Amino acid sequence: MDCPFCNPPEDALLYENEYIRILIDSYPASKGHLLVVPKRHVESPKELKEDEKLAIMKGVELAINKLEEALKPDGFNVGANLGEAAGQTVSHLHIHVIPRYRGDTNFPRGGIRKAVLNVEDENLNLKEKWVRNRLTSQEKEKLRKLFAHI
Repeated sequence: MDCPFCNPPEDALLYENEYIRILIDSYPASKGHLLVVPKRHVESPKELKEDEKLAIMKGVELAINKLEEALKPDGFNVGANLGEAAGQTVSHLHIHVIPRYRGDTNFPRGGIRKAVLNVEDENLNLKEKWVRNRLTSQEKEKLRKLFAHI
């Protein structure tokens, strides 16, 4: 199995414990976009054990806390795409933690509910946008240091 979350690149890994990993998203929707993934390869929340469920929610909280400390976003979108029809492209459960910044979009109202609108994801089509949203080496290092003190 060639799963990018089971065997993440070392430079994407910010944190791991017995149950989860926190990774830097390769195609970030905004600066600091992170993924919280179970270490065990599962595709759906229904497959998670109770300890894994708790660890994922704690991982989401940890990701938010460290992003607030490092990047000072104004808000967050948190969610998952479950199944191909919902836009899931890697068949390993993962929770997106997407920092949001005032002015990063013209129409923030509706937030995650806009995922069901019938429009193309401009972030994936505009390579310069997700490249621009990638963390600098200094920002990665700052996050790594914050996650190291847990």
